Amino acid sequence: MPPKEPPRRRVPGPARPRGAAAGSGRPRPAARRPSAAPRGRAPHRPPARPLRLGSPRPRLRLVSLALTLVMLAFVVRLLQVQAVDASAYAAKAEKNRYLEYTIAAERGEITDRSGIALATSVDAYDITADPKMFTPEDSGAPDAPQQAAALLAPILGADADDLARKLSKPKSRYVVLARRQTPQVWKQIKDLKSVFAEKARKGGANGTAGVNVLAGVFQETTSKRVYPNGDLAAGILGYVNAEGEGAGGLESQLDKELAGQDGKIKYAQSGGRRVPTAGTKEVPAVAGSDIELTIDRDIQWAAQKAISDQVKESKADRGYVIVQNSRTGEVLAMANAPGFDPNDLSQADAASLGNAALQDVYEPGSTSKVMSMAAVLEEGAATPGTHVTVPNRLHRGDRLFKDDIDHATWYLTLNGVLAKSSNIGTILATGQLGRTQAESNKILYSYLRKFGIGRPTGLNYPGETPGILAKPQDWSTSQQYTIPFGQGLSLNAVQAASVYSTIANGGVRVAPTLVRGTRGADGRFTPAAAPGQNRVVSKKTAKSLARMLESVVGDEEGTGTKARIPGYRVAGKTGTANRVDPIRGGYHGYTASFAGFAPADNPQITVYCAIQNPTRGSYFGGQICGPIYKQVMEFALKTLQTPPSGSKSARLPVSFQPGE
Repeated sequence: MPPKEPPRRRVPGPARPRGAAAGSGRPRPAARRPSAAPRGRAPHRPPARPLRLGSPRPRLRLVSLALTLVMLAFVVRLLQVQAVDASAYAAKAEKNRYLEYTIAAERGEITDRSGIALATSVDAYDITADPKMFTPEDSGAPDAPQQAAALLAPILGADADDLARKLSKPKSRYVVLARRQTPQVWKQIKDLKSVFAEKARKGGANGTAGVNVLAGVFQETTSKRVYPNGDLAAGILGYVNAEGEGAGGLESQLDKELAGQDGKIKYAQSGGRRVPTAGTKEVPAVAGSDIELTIDRDIQWAAQKAISDQVKESKADRGYVIVQNSRTGEVLAMANAPGFDPNDLSQADAASLGNAALQDVYEPGSTSKVMSMAAVLEEGAATPGTHVTVPNRLHRGDRLFKDDIDHATWYLTLNGVLAKSSNIGTILATGQLGRTQAESNKILYSYLRKFGIGRPTGLNYPGETPGILAKPQDWSTSQQYTIPFGQGLSLNAVQAASVYSTIANGGVRVAPTLVRGTRGADGRFTPAAAPGQNRVVSKKTAKSLARMLESVVGDEEGTGTKARIPGYRVAGKTGTANRVDPIRGGYHGYTASFAGFAPADNPQITVYCAIQNPTRGSYFGGQICGPIYKQVMEFALKTLQTPPSGSKSARLPVSFQPGE
């Protein structure tokens, strides 16, 4: 049988107050609670009050308000970015995403008259970097600039500290570390980058941080100027600076034509890499024009070797040789010694960087006498056979004049005065140009100017000197008598050569030229403008002068016998002038020279040589410049295949017997 449930104990509830009816709305007075519970019963405890929660509505309102404010801030910022400042942010994003580089135009070549390159350009690289990629955040290395600089310095031949400074510019996204490096240099850097990239990849695969400190190094394709023939014609060509701009010689004078027009390229990048799918904007570069010179490379080589050897042998300060086409005025060679190699200017002497043949100004000496004789003949003051009695000394003004050697009284023809290079005879001859000395001075001055003395040659070469020729009213007492024999006026070597080309060309001066024309990027050749011309003396006078100059070389009494060339009639003149020393400020040493043309019966080539301050051996022009003239002239005649003279020279008398 199931057990019976124990009888439930009834727990008495609170006593209902007496007199209170059930359901009454009016409470009755409560009975007094006993002070202690009866024994055996548990004390009575009132039931716990239920927990009452606060209303959630205020909290919800507060959270909603906060969310609304946050969303409102986002909306305002979004409107600012996408509407108000949209263009500014787009430009900033564009700037950070896109890189723009200049595409260097290929510099035009400079060639000789046969198209042989004298100056050209080869592929090269500018080594660049993105400094932001060398920051600790981007590179993962706190000293990335220093590490990269230490690796690059020996390859670029640069200072490591300088490279580190360039790489430590986090606000910059572009810096040039080195310009115009050879492909071999970039290959070394590229190989190093590959090694570090591989190490960084393996390090990342092993769970360690991989670092490539060369990841931010890049290259830009450009070109480098080179001179295939080394120092050959360096004085004419000049050189370019580190920026690739012409800084001397024809490189500077014709820089606009040679340089062309640079282009631009713009492309998207990410992490230093080009994004090929983002598109590219490119303005192609326009190559510079090629310049064809009048120079003949072989003749230039012969002239440069001859003058270099003699300057070294004579221990002279410098020397120059000019070879010119007598008819056209084209300069076939313009050699300077000492010279320089434009491929390596760091080894060049600053004093040799220019073109001394056009930039040196000096007194020519007796080679200038041909202009005095031209004036005398043209004005009808004398003929080649006119008798001139030349004493040992001649007193004029405040000076006593003499010839290079002491001699008894010479009885010379005007031809003999030139052949024996008599200063006294020249003074006496030019004194017959006018009724007074002042008038003679004016007439002589007018001829010197027509020959091109005291004015630019027409080459427009940078730093060219026009020479010095004072106006006749400003000639000092001594200058009135020294200028006729080549002291007291000054010129450059090209001017001196042009004088003899004028005589060779029948008395017509053709302005010298160095440029034959240009060839544009389209391959079209444009000839240079025709040079200016002016008649200086008549054809008859020029022919008489040519015969007189033959006596200088061909006659045994002449001073230019060392310039003779077998098979060719040679016209020439020696010169030995006191030299103005620019450092000491007075005359010191000599300028030796020789000028002439050949064949004398049909002139084709003019050669002029000058050596400044020879200090060993002879200092006479006929002795040290005559052989150079012969050597260079022989080479030029053979190179240009000039036929030998077809007739022998009709020698003019040099002297006369008193009483004839």
